[in-house]
Amino acid sequence: MTADDILAELESYGDQQTKKTLMNHGAREPFFGVKIGDMKKIQKRIKKDYQLALDLYATGNSDAMYFAGLIADDQKMTKKDLQRWVDGAYWHMLAGYTVPWVAAESPHGWDLAQEWIESKKETVAAAGWCTLGCIVSMKEDDELDIPALKKLLDRVQKTIHDHPNRLGYAMNNFVISVGAYLKPLSATAIEVGKKIGAFECDMGNTACKVPFAPDYIKKSIARGSLKKKRKTCRC
Repeated sequence: MTADDILAELESYGDQQTKKTLMNHGAREPFFGVKIGDMKKIQKRIKKDYQLALDLYATGNSDAMYFAGLIADDQKMTKKDLQRWVDGAYWHMLAGYTVPWVAAESPHGWDLAQEWIESKKETVAAAGWCTLGCIVSMKEDDELDIPALKKLLDRVQKTIHDHPNRLGYAMNNFVISVGAYLKPLSATAIEVGKKIGAFECDMGNTACKVPFAPDYIKKSIARGSLKKKRKTCRC
């Protein structure tokens, strides 16, 4: 199948209410307003396709870009591919979900995340923190650089309130991921969350709220997150 074939199929699933909801969250044209459940129907048929994912992301259509993340072959993604994707991630669903999911499962996730969190571009920096959070949730504890992650927790505690909106939101989610999935730093992450306290973020014209990290971490642990890592972050 070609990118044009997939675009036509995505368009057939377009839903005006979904489109309105996504626009309230920050999406902008061009896109159709496709529900994730409908995307999954196409994903089941394609599974993974490296070139098709690249072609779809390059369309600039938000639905196609999100779908590209679902079918991307992470092991074939190059650093240049991922850098191009993060540079083109113009809103938080792409910068906070699509790009981090694929980057974290690629061989380049850790190195790129370290670069991205230093970016002056908010969406790129946010993608870096989200990538780190995904890595922590998937890799076994003994595969992770615990001292480096501890320093990153310290950095979040000291600087998160200097970064309002989606960058700070991504940093808060990093704390949650460390607390929920990394046993050696779980207690530390809870304490960092307490020191951060309530975090304000412009969530657009929505009822969404920023999760209070300590409470969210404890709920995740109660569900067994410290005992079993995630197989994938894509959803």
